[in-house]
Amino acid sequence: MADMKRDLILKIVKALDAVLLAVPFVVVWYAYYATRTVAPFFQKGNWVVIVLFLILYIFYGNIYNGFLVSWNRISEMVYSQALAAAVSDFIMYIVIWLLTKYLPNPLPLLVAFICQIALAACWFALANRWYFATFPPKRTVVVYDMRAGLDGLLREYGLERKFDILVTTHIKDCLKDIDMLQGMDTVFLSGIHSRDRNIILKYCIASGINVYVIPRIGDVIMSGASQRYICHLPMLEVGRYNPSPGYLFGKRVMDLVFSGAALCILSPLLLLTALAVKLGDGGPVFYRQKRLTKDGKEFNILKFRSMRVDAEKDGVARLSTGADDDRVTPVGRLIRKLRLDELPQLFCILSGTMTIVGPRPERPEIAAQYEKEIPEFRLRLQAKAGLTGYAQVYGKYNTIPYDKLQLDLMYIAKPSIMEDLRIMFATVRVLFMAESTEGIAKGQVTAGLEGTGIKESKENIAATEQNMVARKEIAAGMEED
Repeated sequence: MADMKRDLILKIVKALDAVLLAVPFVVVWYAYYATRTVAPFFQKGNWVVIVLFLILYIFYGNIYNGFLVSWNRISEMVYSQALAAAVSDFIMYIVIWLLTKYLPNPLPLLVAFICQIALAACWFALANRWYFATFPPKRTVVVYDMRAGLDGLLREYGLERKFDILVTTHIKDCLKDIDMLQGMDTVFLSGIHSRDRNIILKYCIASGINVYVIPRIGDVIMSGASQRYICHLPMLEVGRYNPSPGYLFGKRVMDLVFSGAALCILSPLLLLTALAVKLGDGGPVFYRQKRLTKDGKEFNILKFRSMRVDAEKDGVARLSTGADDDRVTPVGRLIRKLRLDELPQLFCILSGTMTIVGPRPERPEIAAQYEKEIPEFRLRLQAKAGLTGYAQVYGKYNTIPYDKLQLDLMYIAKPSIMEDLRIMFATVRVLFMAESTEGIAKGQVTAGLEGTGIKESKENIAATEQNMVARKEIAAGMEED
């Protein structure tokens, strides 16, 4: 009952945010745009316009994680809400254009957008303060085996106000005294074998304790299983990626429509970028590079050249180290920051060698290095390579291969047109986030096969030294349940 009450209050607080950000739009609609439509609405028509804005804002706010009061920093929250408001305002500007039958003045809507950003910041500051004053941090236990340091990561992301980590313990110690979980609100399981994890899961569910699990590769594959009832027995059917013909047809139509429209709309930007690259150092505008797609087939990806012509004169295929990479040209640094170097891939999507949403296309040489340590890495090649996807939206450029693999397998597990659309919209959020383009460490060639992607806290280093070899194998996906 307490949880239901809390959820209801949170929904009211989030609804208040949507109402607040609708106010500036409502003001400019009534004060300026409503009277300039070809056939001015009566009151019901005006309400339809307002409700349409609210629906758009709530939809995009959810896609961009703009309502997570207790999870995000204020900068992330304001950015997410500003992005949702900007997209909603833009769509409404198109609607107003259609209603007025001439290009309306955008300045009132721009003023409304500035007010919306200010209101978003005020709402989050007050809502965040209210949340943590009303709801105490959850009593939390972190249980680890092969991935230590999750407690430090939660603190690094500013989540100590949400999760009060009272105990950080190895799985062996937890199983010896599982009653240590009694009275806790939340348990995090990091890198735990299924046989041990299941014991804790059952205990926590029976005790009403919420559990967060960092999955293993087998867990992600099982998430796409279909329920079956055979011989009066419950069964889960798991198979290779095999989407329906209807889904593939819809996905191809979507690729053609979006890539074709984007090329038409962005053609001036494409020409300006091509000119800038050419004038930068006189070298070729584009570069082609072999990448892997469905079933391991190779294709040539097309991008605007952002590195020197002799960037790999030593013949070694390597990832970028980011802002410190001296192979990147001055023009290349700018177009990478704005993601303009990726635009020529729209031609690959139009031709059918790529799709909009799918696993990130890796270079054959780098994929081969990953597969030496992670044989399962080739499972990403069940689907056609994409311009964006889970790994691109929720990971970073330097996310370790094991985690990239899991993100791609999460997408492959449950294919749907609606999910593709959601990922496409969500991609806009990461376009200008600097952390999403962080390079690998200087001197590295790939994204760190030896890492687990979670920094170890000082208090756990001594406890995990004896498991370093095993932890490396688990992080690389060598041991599966």
